[in-house]
Amino acid sequence: MTDRKSRLAEEDVEQPFISHLVELRQRILRALAMVLVLFLGLAFYSNEIYSFLAGPLLKHMPEGSQMVAIDVASPFLTPFKLTLMVCVFLSIPFILYQVWAFIAPGLYRHERRMVLPLLVASTLLFYGGVAFAYYAVFPLMFGFLTATAPVGVAVMTDIAKYLDFVLTLFLAFGIAFEVPIATILLVWSGIVSRETIGNNRPYVIVGAFVVGAVLTPPDVVSQTLLSIPIWFLFEVGLFFSRFFEGKTDHETVAATAIEHRDSSSSGH
Repeated sequence: MTDRKSRLAEEDVEQPFISHLVELRQRILRALAMVLVLFLGLAFYSNEIYSFLAGPLLKHMPEGSQMVAIDVASPFLTPFKLTLMVCVFLSIPFILYQVWAFIAPGLYRHERRMVLPLLVASTLLFYGGVAFAYYAVFPLMFGFLTATAPVGVAVMTDIAKYLDFVLTLFLAFGIAFEVPIATILLVWSGIVSRETIGNNRPYVIVGAFVVGAVLTPPDVVSQTLLSIPIWFLFEVGLFFSRFFEGKTDHETVAATAIEHRDSSSSGH
């Protein structure tokens, strides 16, 4: 009898675990399906998409010069690679929704009210970082880099290396623009207080310029254009973190107890 009860208990534990795995697989497949659908729709325009991405560099290249393809398959594969990355980029809201739908049932009501706005804000900030890199940083950076080429050196960038270069910068600026979310989460979780972060502002400023030097090419323009937004966004996150600092441990425990009580009463 005891063995049977133990087997039933193990089955009760395994069934929710398996159901979670099935749900996770379904949501991953939905995210992949979204990327695939977008790719099938945009694959025909791969060359136009690459031309749009190369616009900031082509505008500043010397007259008569052009981009080159060193590898044999680069003219075909590189635009498709870019199109796939664009599809992933456009699918981020849908992918994050799948993540949210998977984790939301395991969160308390007050946690859901906090997490969802942070997910939306982090998505918008990532898009903002990419847009800032393309429209503000690239024109200045490529203008500076092409103007400093030595006499007699033709500026002819390989299309594959250019793609890797700009994708790295997009990722760097997208992540850097998440600084307000990171600041808010640190204060909300109670890891550090808002006063402690504010008192360490000089270290944050130095760290912003170090990050700008590490993540960007070795030119002052791109380093500065990444470091200053990080500093500014840190101040923005520090300002809004005051609205999250009041969530003390006893308040969280009280909210959890209330929700347990409500769920218990509704069950009866």
